[in-house]
Amino acid sequence: MKNAFLREKETKQALSEFILNTNQFSMGQECEKFEHKFSRYQRRTYSLLFNSGGSANLALLQALKSLGRLKDGDKIGFSSLTWSTNVMPIIQMGFIPVPIDCEINTINVMSKNLIQRIKEVKLSAFFATNVLGYSGDLDIIKTLCADNDILFLEDNCESLGAEMPTDKVGNFSLASTFSFYVAHHMSTIEGGMLCTDDDELYQVLKMTRANGWDRNLTETQQTKLREPYNISPFNSKYSFFELGFNLRPTEITGFLGQHQMQYLEENIAIRNNNHRRFETVISQNDDLLLVKHDHMHQISPFGLVVLCKTPELREKYLTRFIAAEIEVRPVIAGNMQNQPFYSKYVEVMYDLPNTDFIHNNGFYCGNYPELSDADIDVICNCLKK
Repeated sequence: MKNAFLREKETKQALSEFILNTNQFSMGQECEKFEHKFSRYQRRTYSLLFNSGGSANLALLQALKSLGRLKDGDKIGFSSLTWSTNVMPIIQMGFIPVPIDCEINTINVMSKNLIQRIKEVKLSAFFATNVLGYSGDLDIIKTLCADNDILFLEDNCESLGAEMPTDKVGNFSLASTFSFYVAHHMSTIEGGMLCTDDDELYQVLKMTRANGWDRNLTETQQTKLREPYNISPFNSKYSFFELGFNLRPTEITGFLGQHQMQYLEENIAIRNNNHRRFETVISQNDDLLLVKHDHMHQISPFGLVVLCKTPELREKYLTRFIAAEIEVRPVIAGNMQNQPFYSKYVEVMYDLPNTDFIHNNGFYCGNYPELSDADIDVICNCLKK
């Protein structure tokens, strides 16, 4: 990204005025307003704002453990092509991570990959990552998980605004998480959201987010929690009912989220327009592979993924991009099993040939609304054979 926000000048001006005029900076009504606005956009019953998408992932797994829906030693599938904070909470919560390979042509876990893994391993949950603005065949994965008694969760931090034919990506699971870190589809500097339609999970997540206390629950919910322990109103101020963390956002996060949402559809539309131009060039170059997304209604391209047919070709195109002063990165973290932390905590390793192919043959660069026509031309020239 060239800027921290879309419409940087207007956003900074609005933020300055908010800071000068507000009387509260800790989590409050601005955060609640953003949560309600995001629920309407995403079309889910509840949204809960966190200080990051990674925190939302951590809180989600803790809440499911607190509810007894997951327990120590449960095997949790995860998309092998993912970000660290999708996997680390699985380990931190005492579960066993089980990577699921993706398909090369979609860069996402598809139902066929999940079917193969559950033939070998009994999974208690599958925490899918919807990668870089794309997704797998989530409708089929949802049914597959239901038929096999697998809790289905979505890390949608990279695919806000993407849609399947039947619903928005992020709506196929028990709960989904989102990130508003700088350079994501919308920015609150740091920040994340968790969406669910589950009343019980939502209640426990509110406590998990804030120290394990009940301050953010309704009066009826508080009474139900306090009565078995004979907790007085005075002692309730410092009473804790669930294992929790301090993962609360600030009112600045809530204000920025509301402000940036007015630009979200424009942001996604521009990214798609850019992406179509990139795809046209890639389709004419037989050194490169197109990312397949015809099973989706709309993608929300987080970045431009460049998949080369061989590692040697990747070096060729990487050299071009770097010479043109275009910032390039690996396709997320590659095979997560190869990350330094992983083998310290996980004993069993799996064969992940497609993830290895993407790691060895791919890279990506930014695709964001501030790209000028000249910037896009530079990128397109680098993509030509």
